[in-house]
Amino acid sequence: MPDRSTSGSRGSLAVIFLTVFIDLLGFGMVLPLLPIYADHFVDDPSGWMLGGLMASFSAMQLIFSPMWGRLSDRIGRRPVLMIGLGGSVVFYSLFGWATVVQSYWLLLASRMGAGIAGATISTAQAYIADSTTLQQRPKGMALIGMAFGLGFTFGPLFGYLAVPYEGAPPGPWPGYAAAMLSAIALAMAVFLLPESLRPDSERAHRLLFDTRGFRRALATPSIGLLLLAIFVCVFSFANFETTLSLLIKGEETAEAAAAHPFDFSWGQVSLTYAYIGATLALVQGGLVRRLAGRIDEGKLAATGAGLELIGFMLMVAAVSRSSAPMLLIALAVVVAGFSFMQPMLNSLLSRRTDPEKQGAILGVGQSVNALARIVGSAVGIPLLRLGLQTPYYTAAGMMALGLILVILAARGGKDYPAQEALAGK
Repeated sequence: MPDRSTSGSRGSLAVIFLTVFIDLLGFGMVLPLLPIYADHFVDDPSGWMLGGLMASFSAMQLIFSPMWGRLSDRIGRRPVLMIGLGGSVVFYSLFGWATVVQSYWLLLASRMGAGIAGATISTAQAYIADSTTLQQRPKGMALIGMAFGLGFTFGPLFGYLAVPYEGAPPGPWPGYAAAMLSAIALAMAVFLLPESLRPDSERAHRLLFDTRGFRRALATPSIGLLLLAIFVCVFSFANFETTLSLLIKGEETAEAAAAHPFDFSWGQVSLTYAYIGATLALVQGGLVRRLAGRIDEGKLAATGAGLELIGFMLMVAAVSRSSAPMLLIALAVVVAGFSFMQPMLNSLLSRRTDPEKQGAILGVGQSVNALARIVGSAVGIPLLRLGLQTPYYTAAGMMALGLILVILAARGGKDYPAQEALAGK
């Protein structure tokens, strides 16, 4: 007779995967075009306003990820996920309207709201932690990464279809379509997603904003080192992610365009991000999920960090040679490295955390992730304005440090049950 709990868990993971995937379709649709939209709406020679716009999403995640995580520990994962999806519907709609009126400030408000709504990713991670054993955890966390990859594959393709004709800027439909996709994801969560938090779980966390969550996380040395590794590695990737659209699209003026090595159309920008998403999905779905559980997470994370370092140096070479083929190779290497590194670091963080505090600690991890994206996004475009290779030299240098931190963090800790056993001796 089949194990009903196992089949129910698999069904729940399938629904959470589809829910995250559909919501991220909207995110993947908007992200490639966001800095180019904003470049049309504001005169910003230094790049700090564009950097602030790109950082605003992550700034809200920094604030709200711990809140959503702790709230999900109290009231359950399902209602928090539904609140987030409902917010995505509202703020992607606002994004569409902001592009109609060409308002930088409405665009900023829409990204801040979307960041608040999107901060529930840590709750989705906690949902997977609730529904998997320690042995299944790496594959479960890779499922979120695969949803990201597929969202980034098909989302930019929707954005490409929103470009009315070659040479024309996209209209409001990427935002409106993203809102519609989030509404579908919300309906799936309402009608198909069961609650994963056990009724007998401790509900001891009463405060929504609680700095003790960070202190608890840092109380275990290996977790503090993991959080530092996450910060450095995500900062490096955010430099790359934030600047890519402007790098390959070029500038509008003839003088600025002459200095750019690439001159992609609006549609080609979207197709480039679709290529990135397809690489992410293939590596996470085809390689990471197969290797997870067979090879130690620390080794897989270190492999990813090393690949990213190589990829950033290839980016520097591609820019210096104005080589689009080399650029595509560099993008594949960077994204493959991130595909290995990110879910394995999250898995290590989850394995070393008390099961009753998964929502809170994973929320702290998501906040560290968001802080790294804030800093990386805020400085990325100004660095690009200083020199087209500068963001990627910076990312490579930080990634070298990240590789060392990943190795030290992986070797310097044990799973939570092992920690508990040692404490009881």
